[in-house]
Amino acid sequence: MDLLSYKSKGDKKNSDFFWESLDRIYRWRKAKGLDQVLGKMRAILLQVSSGNALSYLQELYMMTPYRLQACYKNKTHSIYVLHNTDASPKYIVLEPHSPDFEDESTCFNKLYPLTDQTPQAHYIGEVYHAGQIDEAKSILMAQNVSFLEHDRSPNDFFSNQNFLFTRLSPYTGNRVGYTHSTMQDIDALELGTPFSLSQDAYSKLNVAGNFATEHGFEKILLGVDHCATRVLSSSRECAILEFTLMSNYYFWGAFNISDMNSSTNVTRYAGEEESSDTDSPAKVFTANNTPYFVNAFEGKPMPTEEFVLNLGPRMHHIAQAVADGEHSGQKNIDYVVSVLKSDAGINFLAKIFGECKEPDLKQIFSKRSRYSLLITEYIQRCFGYDNFFTKANVAALTEAAGADEQIKQRMDQHGHVFD
Repeated sequence: MDLLSYKSKGDKKNSDFFWESLDRIYRWRKAKGLDQVLGKMRAILLQVSSGNALSYLQELYMMTPYRLQACYKNKTHSIYVLHNTDASPKYIVLEPHSPDFEDESTCFNKLYPLTDQTPQAHYIGEVYHAGQIDEAKSILMAQNVSFLEHDRSPNDFFSNQNFLFTRLSPYTGNRVGYTHSTMQDIDALELGTPFSLSQDAYSKLNVAGNFATEHGFEKILLGVDHCATRVLSSSRECAILEFTLMSNYYFWGAFNISDMNSSTNVTRYAGEEESSDTDSPAKVFTANNTPYFVNAFEGKPMPTEEFVLNLGPRMHHIAQAVADGEHSGQKNIDYVVSVLKSDAGINFLAKIFGECKEPDLKQIFSKRSRYSLLITEYIQRCFGYDNFFTKANVAALTEAAGADEQIKQRMDQHGHVFD
């Protein structure tokens, strides 16, 4: 697509600095050929606490279409690779062997009151295709992008020559990774020594997988639709610009959610037209409109900034796309959520928002996973709805996320500013 002529959507006002910088980034990417060097999202990478991988895999089996493809071990971690479709990004789940394992991400988590007790659980980032890793690195380093040196991480996963990772972003707490691999031949990535789960572990995964199959989820759940990071209000524009500089995504647009004192900002894959968001999921950035200390004068809701103050800038939720249609007389999303609630004991933050009586969206947030600290969103686009979201739904979802019991309890006990 022609990024220089694209008119972004939405009503959120951005600074002159943002628009001037975005234009310069697009022109720079075109001049350097970066959009041709970089491709789709190939993997979603996260770490859980030592001992929690199997429980998290069971959760993914019930709530998503992802299934275990391979397991590896290196000196410090067990590595689990999950597969959906050939076009979809993989899930790569890292589990430290020791509860005492520390790296940059665990140190980052210890800075915040609601993550310092589970410092190993952290969303790390996404891995994008790069035809030539060295070429991508050379182009990006010329723009002062800093990369994690292969010998500087205690986890050998980041020493793998098949990958290249940026350092933690000061704006999002995430990394951006690159690989020359299409991720179809996982063994060729040399992630470690292959191993098999115990028979008991396989049995538990089979129970979770059979639950999804018996309820017909394999025809309803399509894969990751988008990944949404929450950042401080002061970091919003920089986070978007940083990501657009390091990827071949474009700024789709942003909407002001005034009732929730926030904005939702969307970036999408700028590659081939036939690609869907489940092939290379959108990246969303949500932030307060005003910083918490200024908002104190006005007393408006600020669920986004409260989340960041208590858990740090980080991935907030991963959305799973639900196929349009009905099952057992209900919209697919209503059916999936009702089954997960009644038969699997999965808890959700609020009701499903959206009507879908015409082209529209229906969406809902789960409660935060105890293993990944991530919320799962389900999203169904009905009757060919081709916009990314509706302001009404986003406002309702943002308000629902603000009902997080841990954050509310923290606010009641300590006020709106973290220790």
